[in-house]
Amino acid sequence: MSEACQPVDVAVGVLIDAAGRFLLTSRPAGKVYAGYWEFPGGKLEAGESVEDALRRELQEELGITIGAVHPWKVEMYDYPHALVRLHFCKVYDWQGEFEMREAQRMAWQTLPVEVTPVLPGTVPVLRWFAEERGFEGPTHRG
Repeated sequence: MSEACQPVDVAVGVLIDAAGRFLLTSRPAGKVYAGYWEFPGGKLEAGESVEDALRRELQEELGITIGAVHPWKVEMYDYPHALVRLHFCKVYDWQGEFEMREAQRMAWQTLPVEVTPVLPGTVPVLRWFAEERGFEGPTHRG
């Protein structure tokens, strides 16, 4: 188990477009797991709700303003550097043009995911998508 026993709460946006594709972004250089693909989001600040954190993070990272937030699942993941409680929320509508404000990359994906490597905490989400969509087979490469 990681050194910190208190989990870090993280709001995660699972953006789904009209075609059913979902958005993955790469982790920026200089961060833990740089270059790995994940769903965008970030840590909750003191007193912030999951929805508020998600709105702030997606504005800061991607330059978009999201519509309704649909809480989906909560998953604990024990990374070597931190124990995180990931609050996954589906988002179907947003406004604004995507701007990669941290020089990250973005990719709209379907199953199986084409981009690699995928952040370990992201893998369960791909499995949930597979279950929901009746997809059989590997959910990602590598």
